[in-house]
Amino acid sequence: MRGNQKYDIIVVGGGPAGSLAAHTAAEAGISVLLLEKDPEIGCPVRCAEAIGEDVLQEFFPQDFGQHWISASIKRFKFVAPDGTEIYPRVDIRGYVLDRKHFDADLAARAAKSGAAIKTGANVTGLLFDGGKVSGVKCQIDGSETEIKGQVIIAADGVESRLGRWAGISTSVALRDMESCYQVTLGNLPVEQDMCVFYFSQTDFPGGYAWIFPKGEDRAHVGLGIAGNQIHGISPEERLNKFIERYLPGAPCLSVSIGGVPCANRPSRISGAGILLAGDAACQTNPISGGGIAGAMVGGRMAGQVAAEAVLKGNVSEKFLNRYEKMWDNRVGRNQRLYYKIKLAIQKLSDQDLNETARAIQRLPQKQQTLIKIFQTALKYKPALVLEVAKLFSPFSREA
Repeated sequence: MRGNQKYDIIVVGGGPAGSLAAHTAAEAGISVLLLEKDPEIGCPVRCAEAIGEDVLQEFFPQDFGQHWISASIKRFKFVAPDGTEIYPRVDIRGYVLDRKHFDADLAARAAKSGAAIKTGANVTGLLFDGGKVSGVKCQIDGSETEIKGQVIIAADGVESRLGRWAGISTSVALRDMESCYQVTLGNLPVEQDMCVFYFSQTDFPGGYAWIFPKGEDRAHVGLGIAGNQIHGISPEERLNKFIERYLPGAPCLSVSIGGVPCANRPSRISGAGILLAGDAACQTNPISGGGIAGAMVGGRMAGQVAAEAVLKGNVSEKFLNRYEKMWDNRVGRNQRLYYKIKLAIQKLSDQDLNETARAIQRLPQKQQTLIKIFQTALKYKPALVLEVAKLFSPFSREA
C-alpha cells in the first residue's frame, strides 16, 4: 500500500457498520481509512437482508436507492409447528435488500465524504503505544504493512479478532450464537410482499426458519439454530428437510452460511484507542437475529465518538466509553429486554407454540398484533408481559 501510512481513524470491515462509521467520521473533516478483507465490498452476502422502512428513512431521509430493494414487504405470516397460520397486523413497512448494491453504495458514500478505501486488506494484528491501540498490521497486495491510527473501529463481523487483540472479551455463549444456513431458490411461487416465519423447537430449536422474497420468482430460504441445540443434525440437513417438505424441486441459486450473535452486547465495546461496532459488538436483535439496523446505528455512533475524540485530542478509554453510553441510551434497554424474551420463548414447547397460534387465530384480525402474540406466548411470565407492553407502545422505538 502506497501513500499515507497514518490516519486519524482506521475502520476495519466494509459492511454497514464500517461504512457508516467511515462516512460519519470523514464528514467531520478528519482522515479516515476503511479496510475490507474481501476483494469486493458487499460480497459474499451472509444475510437474509430484511430491514424496516423506518430505519432507511432515518439514515436516508431524502430518498434511498430503489436498486437496493429486492422486495417491498407489507405482510408477515407466522407458521406454528402444526401448520397453524397467523397473519399479524404490522403497521410498519419493510424491505428485503440487495446487500451487494446496498453495501457498495454505503462504501461509496463514505468515499465521497473523504474516506480512503482499500479492499483485499487482511488485518493481522494491532499496534500499541503505551497500552493504547495505535494502529493495525495488515497484508495488502501480498506484503505486510503497518498503518498508524488514533482510533481503530473494529467492524470486522461476528468472527471479530480485533476486540480480542485489544483485550476486550467478545466471546458469545454457545446458546446465543445461532448457526444459520440459507439458500436462494428460484422458480418459486412465493408472494413477493410477504415474509414467512416457521417456528418449531423440534425442527429449529432456539431459532426459526424463514422464506423472504427476493423479487421475480426467487426467495431466500433459511434457518437459524441455537449453537447448543444442534444435537448432531446440521443446519444444512434441517434446511434440506424443510425444503423437501415445503418447496420441493426448487433450484438452488446460491448458498450462504454463518453465525449470528443473538445476545446482549459484551460488557465492553470500547477501549483506549478502539471501538467495536456491528456484529463485532453484538449489535443485533436477539429475537430475530436482524443486524443491519443495529449495525448502522452502532456504526454511526462509533464514527461520531471517534471523530470527536480525535478533534479533542483525547482517545483515552474514559473518553471513548461515551460510545457505550450512547448505545445503551438508544438501544440497550430494548436489547436486554429482547434477550429476556428470547430466552423465555426458547423454553416453549411445540405444543405451547401451537396453542399460542390457535389462541391468536381466534382473535379478531385487528387484535392479532405482535404485542398480543408475545403476551399470549408469555402468559406464564407476567413481568415480561408487562415489559412487552411497554416495549411495543407507540412511544417506544427500536433501532
